[in-house]
Amino acid sequence: MLPVFFLTLREGIEAALIVGIILAYLNRTDRQEQIRMVWWGLGAACVACGVVGFGIIQLIGNLEKNTLRVFEGVACLSAAVILTFVIVWMHRNARHMGSQLRSAVDSAVEKKQAWALAGLVFVTVGREGLETILMLPGMAKESTSGDVLLGSVLGLGLAITIGVLLHRGSKVLDLQKFFKITGILLIFFAAGLVAYGVHELQDAGQFPVVMKDVWNINHVLNDKEGLGLLLKSLFGYNGNPENLELLAYVG
Repeated sequence: MLPVFFLTLREGIEAALIVGIILAYLNRTDRQEQIRMVWWGLGAACVACGVVGFGIIQLIGNLEKNTLRVFEGVACLSAAVILTFVIVWMHRNARHMGSQLRSAVDSAVEKKQAWALAGLVFVTVGREGLETILMLPGMAKESTSGDVLLGSVLGLGLAITIGVLLHRGSKVLDLQKFFKITGILLIFFAAGLVAYGVHELQDAGQFPVVMKDVWNINHVLNDKEGLGLLLKSLFGYNGNPENLELLAYVG
């Protein structure tokens, strides 16, 4: 549940920041009549992401066991790639995000096409939602559907609350420090996803097993219970890793 919570919290805050910047700019430039288009775009993005998410859930539920392993392996590797890209992109572009959004709002409004602004919100927020949906199957490995739902609700709920407080001028969160800390955490999440993805593809017979049990410390910290299980769900800890899995994690 915790990886899902951190993922939806971070992505939710990014989406809340996008909407907050656009709303604040419209208010500051006396374009309040355009605000309703922001809500239209946000609503459409939420509906579209919900439909895509439901489709993925249906797809997973209809897969047979070995095919499911392949899907989970590919999903984990894909999620790791997307997650790493998102972290790097945010690190490089966060400081320019506000000015880029304001320029995009000016361009949309100057065209005198109200739906252009809704489209801008739909694309920018929808991208965050789509990234989250594509990463969720990997981040939710070995979690129950209830855990995934609870983690998502808590993460998005807290993100919306923080977004509202930030929009009202509250210094509830040091955003620079938040994105730095969560970025570091998500790098380790991504490493765990790579290792788990390789493990699942090995179980499905798609990757070779080079050398089992490079070491085995499950008698000290078992990855199937207690702290070991928590570390496994968060960072991909394995008490008896296979050689290729270990190399993938370090890489």
